[in-house]
Amino acid sequence: MVIRQRAIQAEDKQERHHAILDAAERLLLRSAERSANMAELADEAGLAKGTIYLYFPSKEELFLALHERNIDGFFRALIDRLDSPERVTIAAIGTLTRHYIVEPPLFLPLASRCFGTMDQNVPVDVAAAFKQRMGERLQRAGAGLERHFQQLKPGDGVILLRDSYALILGLWQMVSGTGTVCGQGTAEAPPVFVWDYGTELDRALRALWEGMIRPAEDAAVR
Repeated sequence: MVIRQRAIQAEDKQERHHAILDAAERLLLRSAERSANMAELADEAGLAKGTIYLYFPSKEELFLALHERNIDGFFRALIDRLDSPERVTIAAIGTLTRHYIVEPPLFLPLASRCFGTMDQNVPVDVAAAFKQRMGERLQRAGAGLERHFQQLKPGDGVILLRDSYALILGLWQMVSGTGTVCGQGTAEAPPVFVWDYGTELDRALRALWEGMIRPAEDAAVR
């Protein structure tokens, strides 16, 4: 292992922050069935273990930071799209959702882990700061949805995004928790739980979005 020199400048610290997250992501992708320890992470990043702890005092805080980086990619792409004067469609938002949230192999397992451990294993101030930043992302993206879908009432954009995420993660947890993965069941899984995740998710999200937007369109026509 090659130990890198200590980061001094703010830019260097930010670069090292992301390098540690990159290393954690590589380890998780290689060994999805287990969680790497800090010594393995330090080796993967080419850093001393003490350096890792300077940036992330615990493994749970590191995983939360990695999850936030992943979800920030989705919100950046969504907000850029909503800030564009070009017309936004439900289908276009669905494409972004699949690209940034559903298709990456690490996103949903990591999101599930973070939500399951945040209140127990992450310091209160760290969890509160994360929720504050997430709230700001939701508010900005929600306002953008309301600009493009003017049938939505103030606050409906945030509700739509929040409920969509609950559907995405909840359906995935049901699949992963019953021994079925994308419709491939096991002997232990009751038939009712054997489904294709992508197909069922598209159906559920379409029903949610059209349920909030289309009735308002119909009322406007009448």
